[in-house]
Amino acid sequence: MRVFLDGLARPIERLNEIAGLAGALVLPVLMLVIVGNVVLRYGFGLGLVELEELQWHLNAITVMLCLGYAYRHDAHVRVDILRDQWSKRRKAWVEIAGILLLLLPFSFGIAWFAWGSFTYSWSIGEGSPMPSGLPARYLVKLLLFIGIALLFLQGVASLARAILVLSAPRETDRA
Repeated sequence: MRVFLDGLARPIERLNEIAGLAGALVLPVLMLVIVGNVVLRYGFGLGLVELEELQWHLNAITVMLCLGYAYRHDAHVRVDILRDQWSKRRKAWVEIAGILLLLLPFSFGIAWFAWGSFTYSWSIGEGSPMPSGLPARYLVKLLLFIGIALLFLQGVASLARAILVLSAPRETDRA
């Protein structure tokens, strides 16, 4: 059982590490695009829709690829004032409840609708409504699906890790 759960969690965690690092690598590009856009707009009075939309696309890449990574590294919102006082076993029980009752159903539902949005967008070849905007808006919608799917998978990995905590001998129960 322990080998199965660890074998399930490891590749998912590795995938989210790679995705999170890839998303983080987009940040310098995003920063350059924002600075360039500001310089063009306020320095030369030239606003470009393409740069505005590129900012949104790059931001979407960063956020969506880093969702699972942030959850894996416990960089999301928690009520830490309570959690810090709990034993490892209590934390594991609360984590299991949160994953099964909240995270997995929520992320599955969002992924379901994101996939439908992507497939519709793809079927009509959706692009920007602006004449000079970026084409292939369906790629951003695919990215929404991918990001939520990565979060869902990380939920499965975290569930496996929490079960591993509960299956460990009691003497390792210290926080």
